[in-house]
Amino acid sequence: MTMSTGGWDSRARLVQGRWVERRPRRPEVVPRLLMETRLMPWLAPRLPLPVPVPHVLHQEPLVVRHELVAGDPLETFDPAHGRTLGAFLRALHGADPAEAVRRGAPPVPEVLRERVATVRDFGTRVVPLLPDDRRDVASALLDAVAALPAHVLVHGDLGPEHVLVRDGALSGIIDFGDAHVGDPAIDLAWALHGTPPPFARAVAAEYGATPELAERALLWHRLGPWYEVTYGLDLGDPGTVRGGLEGVLARLPL
Repeated sequence: MTMSTGGWDSRARLVQGRWVERRPRRPEVVPRLLMETRLMPWLAPRLPLPVPVPHVLHQEPLVVRHELVAGDPLETFDPAHGRTLGAFLRALHGADPAEAVRRGAPPVPEVLRERVATVRDFGTRVVPLLPDDRRDVASALLDAVAALPAHVLVHGDLGPEHVLVRDGALSGIIDFGDAHVGDPAIDLAWALHGTPPPFARAVAAEYGATPELAERALLWHRLGPWYEVTYGLDLGDPGTVRGGLEGVLARLPL
C-alpha cells in the first residue's frame, strides 16, 4: 500500500507501510533534504528517541527514503511526555555543533544572514498589514529576534505535529529539514509557551531551562505566525494570510 501526504516543503508518501519517501516541493528545499541524509545518521545514535535517518533513493529528481518512525502527533500533554521531550531536547542541544556543521547543518554565519533576511522580509511585507497601533511592538519583536544568539544544534521547527506518541509514550521526533546551529530557545518556543502549564513546567524542569532562556523562547513563539503570513502571500492565499495575521496579533504583547 502507498499513501501520500506532505507539508509545506516536501511531498511525502508511505510505501508498503514501512518506508517514507520524500520529494522537494521547491528547488530550494533540495539542499535541506540532502543535509538530512548527512546529518541524521550521525545524530540519531546520540538521541534518546527515534528520529528519521534518510538516504538518497534517487538523485534526479531527488527522492529520499527513511524507515517510518511510528506514532501519531502529540495530542495529550501530560507531564510525563513533557519530561521526555525535555530530555530529548537536552540531548539534541548537547550534540557537537562543529561536527553537525561538518555533517551539513547550516553554520552560524549562514543562519544569522538568513535570520536577518527573514526579519527584513517580515518588516517589509507583514508589518504594513498590521493595524497602525500594533506596528511599533511588532517591529520591536523583529529587532529582538535579530539579536538572538546561535550556538547549538537545533531542530528548528518543533511543534506537536513533529512529536509522535505511541502506546501512551513519546515514540519519536520527525522532520529535521530546518535543523541548524542556532538559538536553543527556538526549540522551546512551542513547548514552553504553546502547551498547558503542567506540560511546559515538566519540559523546563527536565531540560533545565533558565528564565532568560524561557524569555527568548517567548520571542520565537511570538514570531511563529509570521511565517504563515508570508507563506500565504507567496501562494496568493488570502485565507492563509488572514489566519497568520490573526496569530501574529494574538501573540504580540499588548
